[in-house]
Amino acid sequence: MAHIGFIGLGIMGTPMARHLQNAGHIVVTSRFSIPPRQELLDNGLQFVETPKALAETVDTMILMLPDTPEVKDVLFGDNGVAYGLSKGKLVIDMSSISPIETKEFASRVRETGAEYIDAPVSGGEVGAKNASLSIMAGGSEASFERALPLFQLMGKNITLVGDCGDGQVTKVANQIIVALTIEAVSEALVFASKAGADPARVRLALMGGFASSRILEVHGERMVKRTFEPGFRISLHQKDLNLALQGAKALGISLPNTASTQELFNQCAANGDSGLDHSGLVKALERMANHPVA
Repeated sequence: MAHIGFIGLGIMGTPMARHLQNAGHIVVTSRFSIPPRQELLDNGLQFVETPKALAETVDTMILMLPDTPEVKDVLFGDNGVAYGLSKGKLVIDMSSISPIETKEFASRVRETGAEYIDAPVSGGEVGAKNASLSIMAGGSEASFERALPLFQLMGKNITLVGDCGDGQVTKVANQIIVALTIEAVSEALVFASKAGADPARVRLALMGGFASSRILEVHGERMVKRTFEPGFRISLHQKDLNLALQGAKALGISLPNTASTQELFNQCAANGDSGLDHSGLVKALERMANHPVA
C-alpha cells in the first residue's frame, strides 16, 4: 500500500484513481474548486492544501489534466508540485500535452532530483472505467519499472516508447489516427444514408469486413443512435490535433488530412458542438450534405 498523489480527478481521472484505491492504495489530492466525486470520498480520498504540500507528502505524483498550461501551472505555478519534490520522488504526467514542453517539464523536474514520466493514455472514459487504457510512456527504464505496477491497475497495453516526450509524441500520433478514422466512418455513413441505405445495417455489414474497426463499432453506433454524450469531447480532440499541426510545422512536414479533419472539428465548435463526444464530428458532414445519418 502506498500514498499516491493525484491531481486531475475529472472524467478520466476519477475512475483511474478509483482503481488505485480498489488495489489498496491511499489516494491524496490537493484542494481545488471542483469537488471530487462522492465515490472517491467514500473510499477514503485524502486532501492537502496545495500541490507543493502534496509533493512533500507522497513519493509518487500522478497528473491527469486537460492541457499543457494546466500541467505547467500545477508543476511550476505558485505552490506548485516542483517546489515540494526531492530525490527519490516520481512525477507521472498522464495528461495529453505538448511533446516539446514535456521535455522542458521533465528537465526542470529532474533538476530537483526527482524523476519524470510522461504517460498519456488512449481508450477514453470507457477504457478508464474498465482499467483497459493503452498507456504510452516516455522516461527512464528504471522509472518505468517503478511506475508499471500502478499502470497495470489502470491499463492493459502498456509500452515504454522512449525517453521523456516520446509518450506524448505517440499520443499525438494516436489522435491523428483516431480523428481520421472517425472522419472516414462519418463520410461512409453519411454517404450510405444519403444513398437510401439503412446506415445501421451498413455498419453491421462493414463490421464483418476489412473496414471493421473499434471506431466503426463504437462511434459508428453513436452516429446512428445519436448518442453524443461525451466520452472524449470534441474540444479535447481539437487540442490534440493542434499539437499535431504545431509539431508538423516545427518539423517542416505536412499533415493534410489532419488539417482538414481539424477544420471539421472547428465547424462543429462554431455550431456549438464542442462539448459533444468526438464522434459528433459526423454532424459537420451532415450539415454539408443537408442530410442526417439517422
